[in-house]
Amino acid sequence: MKYKRMLTIPILMGVLALLGGLAISAQDKYTLKVPGGLSFSEFRGYEGWQLVSISQDGALVAAILANPVMIQAYQAGIPGNGKPFPDGAKMAKVHWTPKKLETFPAATVPGTQHDVDLMVKDSKRFADSGGWGYAVFEYDAASDSFKPGTTADKPPQGNDAKCGFTCHTMVKTRDYVFTEYGHR
Repeated sequence: MKYKRMLTIPILMGVLALLGGLAISAQDKYTLKVPGGLSFSEFRGYEGWQLVSISQDGALVAAILANPVMIQAYQAGIPGNGKPFPDGAKMAKVHWTPKKLETFPAATVPGTQHDVDLMVKDSKRFADSGGWGYAVFEYDAASDSFKPGTTADKPPQGNDAKCGFTCHTMVKTRDYVFTEYGHR
């Protein structure tokens, strides 16, 4: 009996060490940063932000989330009233490849995550891109990890804090924001 107990302790310690190693090796997405300074850590907690709207662009579906500063600005009528969003406003757009819901096949729901697009209004820091900083972080389901987007991605993404500026210039009169606040 004493021998079994002595054998159990090293096995248990080995299992705990393996689990600890797996936990340590898991990626902390909040350490990622794009050139020009925009980091994932600036959006910590975005998963719990309020929904602004949903969208479908090509083969992907998305949920557009906003922090309280952005939500308050939308509720005050920005950008439709011609005023700019205030500094500190942030949005996160989470893209997924859609799939049919197994329990109700008529419904299409998010499947595998594709990426997360991020925007922050900071008129001093990003003065040369309309006051907005941008970042795209591609998601790899196999490794459950993120990496900054690149020009090799589909769609191609510049790998810096101005990566979204070129596309967003077409909505300059809306303070560079495409998404409208969905009626509730």
